[in-house]
Amino acid sequence: MSAHDNTLDAHGHGHGHGESEIHISLSGYVTGFVLSVILTAIPFWLVMGKVFDKSSTTAMVLLALGAVQIVVHMIYFLHLNAKSEGGWNMLALIFTLVLVVIALTGTLWVMFHLNSNMMPGMQTTKNLP
Repeated sequence: MSAHDNTLDAHGHGHGHGESEIHISLSGYVTGFVLSVILTAIPFWLVMGKVFDKSSTTAMVLLALGAVQIVVHMIYFLHLNAKSEGGWNMLALIFTLVLVVIALTGTLWVMFHLNSNMMPGMQTTKNLP
């Protein structure tokens, strides 16, 4: 074994410290916290200040800022990246995102069709003679 091989502890377990090791520091947590506060304050200001005329524009901006905040949390607090755990963390994240998209899409689809099929009197229709 060379000097650069994994070292063994008293129990014979290897503790290789490769390039993909996560380095946790206070500055990383502070950066994540500051970004999270900013990404929370901006949507609050957008809604309370009624910055956009259309509520759909406000909703799209809020969704985009929420997605950015999720990424900030994953990087700075959960320490997820493409290299951690040999890529399995990223694969689990992608699988979770697919399930969330399926669940949200299905929920919205069902609620839309329940509204249109179960509440026919609420829709604007012509009165029959």
